[in-house]
Amino acid sequence: MKIRIFVTLKNGVLDPQGKAIHHALDGLGFSGVNDVRSGRFIEIDVEDNVSDGDIDAMCRKLLANMVIENYRIEKMPESVPA
Repeated sequence: MKIRIFVTLKNGVLDPQGKAIHHALDGLGFSGVNDVRSGRFIEIDVEDNVSDGDIDAMCRKLLANMVIENYRIEKMPESVPA
C-alpha cells in the first residue's frame, strides 16, 4: 500500500523557503500571489498489515518535527491490475 505524507510548517512559523519562492515568483512577473508556504512530500510503500498507528508513529518520531510542523497522511487507492 502506498502512503503519501505531506509535512508543512505550522501557522506562525517563519518559512524562509516560502518567502524565497514568493520573491522569485514576483520577480518573474507573476502577480496576485499573496503568500507561499513550502513543505515536504514523502511517499512510502508499506505492507498491508502496517497499522494506522504505526504510520502515525513514523510521522511523529521521524518524518515531522512536531514542535514546528504538521503532517497529513493519505492512503493511495489500490491500482487495479491490467
